[in-house]
Amino acid sequence: MVPMSAPAQTLNPKVVGISIAAAVGGFLFGFDTSVINGAVGALSAEFSLGAGLTGFAVSSALLGCAVGAWFAGSLANRFGRIPVMVIAAILFFVSAIGSGLAFGVWDLIVWRLVGGLGVGAASVIAPAYIAEVAPARYRGRLGSLQQLAIVLGIFTALLSNAVIANTAGGAAESYWFGVAAWRWMFMIEAVPAAVYGVMALFLPESPRYLIGKGERDKASKVLYDFTGELDVNLKIEQISHSLERESRESLRDLLGGRFGLLPIVWLGIALSLFQQLVGINVIFYYSTTLWQSVGFDESQALLTSTITSVMNIVATIIAILLVDRVGRRVMLLVGSAGMTVSLGLMALAFSFGETAAGAESVSLPDPWSTVALISANAFVMFFGTTWGPLVWVLLGEIFPNRIRASALAVAAAAQWGANWAVSATFPTLSEIGLSFAYGLYAAFALLSLLFVARWVPETKGRELEDMDQLRLGRRGEASDVAADG
Repeated sequence: MVPMSAPAQTLNPKVVGISIAAAVGGFLFGFDTSVINGAVGALSAEFSLGAGLTGFAVSSALLGCAVGAWFAGSLANRFGRIPVMVIAAILFFVSAIGSGLAFGVWDLIVWRLVGGLGVGAASVIAPAYIAEVAPARYRGRLGSLQQLAIVLGIFTALLSNAVIANTAGGAAESYWFGVAAWRWMFMIEAVPAAVYGVMALFLPESPRYLIGKGERDKASKVLYDFTGELDVNLKIEQISHSLERESRESLRDLLGGRFGLLPIVWLGIALSLFQQLVGINVIFYYSTTLWQSVGFDESQALLTSTITSVMNIVATIIAILLVDRVGRRVMLLVGSAGMTVSLGLMALAFSFGETAAGAESVSLPDPWSTVALISANAFVMFFGTTWGPLVWVLLGEIFPNRIRASALAVAAAAQWGANWAVSATFPTLSEIGLSFAYGLYAAFALLSLLFVARWVPETKGRELEDMDQLRLGRRGEASDVAADG
């Protein structure tokens, strides 16, 4: 086994810069998936949509996300990480303009699917790229920039929607050049999409991709100038050693093991599924309804939703400060425990819900309305400081070099599928009872705790070239047992 190279002693500002630039894809990821929330009422009225078609128009982007994530890995392996970023930026730009100029619901859905392809690609390529350029000792912090960018994108979408709607006097009212405000909500995304595309053109290619293509001189320059590697030649040999079994990576390389896929791939899929199955997007997609159920009027509910998105940003910053000090595994365990308790309390609170005659929503009496409010925000904080950013960090780093992009693509596709399933089933679950819905999410949070305790290894400070030596097993201990066993 090739010896580990010495870690960089200081964090090179250049690697921070290129990591931030790559994470702009995450910003567009968050913006694109949230921007439709402010436009849905106006576009539903303009196109005379029923509830079913409105719901499909809102969730259609998620289907594109799954497809984009699935193919991003193979494209990144064939053409490089940077070209995929540029493609994603173009998809974001085209979707923004197309959605804003849509003639009807069906072409709107097509443009939303196009944007979803970009979101899916960005969700794969940004964490993979950041993991491949970041020094091991700082990889957790730099990898968490992806989640920070996502939550900033969500917040910016909510803020821009509010500014546009308030300035125009409503989402359905005319805005600049006589074009309806809701259309500008979509088209404004073209600005960060163009910025992302231009920034991507100036990023260096991943050194691990370059070495796989035999371009060692270019890889040496990236490792020295950006990553701050002290012994470039040793690092190149280490990367080459981890790639030497590779001829050409494909999804077939993920096959094997007892259940059809390599154990490390199942680990990534499970992390992705649990991140969504705890119901976090229910809080963001249906938050206005939730806050109204605890006694807020519409304006108070919208304000509280915005405050919640700010809390999510603060939580992510806390995660960035802690991840490389505390470690991934401990933080996930704490997050799972906290989510289990907070979701359990929400389920308990809603069991006391009351529905007045002729009313469509549930209301909570005191003190249960307060319990639900505090528990929901505690859930957001526990998720935002742990499972939100750390899953992206782990997906970017746990896979061996030879399968990283493809395995991450499969895991991200599973994540988008779970996101869609949770979002689509919540209305039905809530009809059964909000207590049942949040109780189900609490059960998944508890299962995530058991899963991390049994299977998730600690990766803090480990070089990417050592990831194929991870052992998935009791207490997450890492040893020299290949992860592709």
